[in-house]
Amino acid sequence: QVQLVESGGGLVQAGGSLRLSCAASGSIFRAMGWYRQAPGKQRELVATITIGGSTNYADSVKGRFTISRDNAKNTVYLQMNSLKPEDTAVYYCHAQSLSRRDYWGQGTQVTVSS
Repeated sequence: QVQLVESGGGLVQAGGSLRLSCAASGSIFRAMGWYRQAPGKQRELVATITIGGSTNYADSVKGRFTISRDNAKNTVYLQMNSLKPEDTAVYYCHAQSLSRRDYWGQGTQVTVSS
């Protein structure tokens, strides 16, 4: 049974930092990452990282967010710096198994105040 357990969301002032973590279990994942969904908007990609370490970022977070992964712990991290009010959203952990099945975490709220 696959489980994704997120942690690290919260309230921060603009310009501040937060670190999200997502611990996965139950499978080996070819790719892991983070998506976010703001009120009234569609869910969008934030960043992804493959099992080999290749990364991909949304243009809106490049230079501010860093995704990393500990394969031994099956855990993915998102370091978010220089946060902006427009980063406010529910952040969802995503993992794709070797058979390309998608799994999602329950979501963690990130709120950036101006």
